[in-house]
Amino acid sequence: MAFVLIWFVFIALLALWSLAAWALHAVAVWSFSNVGGLSGVASSGVSIRLPDWLAPWVPAEVAQLWGALVAGLGPLSDALLQAAPALAGGVTVATWVVWGIGSGLLLLLGAGTHVLVALWRRRGGRVRINHRRVTAG
Repeated sequence: MAFVLIWFVFIALLALWSLAAWALHAVAVWSFSNVGGLSGVASSGVSIRLPDWLAPWVPAEVAQLWGALVAGLGPLSDALLQAAPALAGGVTVATWVVWGIGSGLLLLLGAGTHVLVALWRRRGGRVRINHRRVTAG
């Protein structure tokens, strides 16, 4: 039963790790796909909108601040677009590499915990406490 519980916990952690990697990858790809709209933002006035699912949750002041921040990042994004046009593909590769390393570490940690519990059970599986009486001599 202990082994099932150990692997259930580590599979749940792996699922959370995968969900986090997927969400961060989605945000990064969304950012890179919309950064093309910033090309020449100072002259044309084009800006990035918040996603439709996020707009109702964001206060108006934050949305205005977002627009000002995006307008200020226009020249930087133009330089990035000119310097590295394939950044979105690099984000996908980086996400897979980081996810793979993290998943491997989680699996190693699960296997190590499995081995430790097996060794602990082999030794008796109980915590032994020595109770000695101390007498004044």
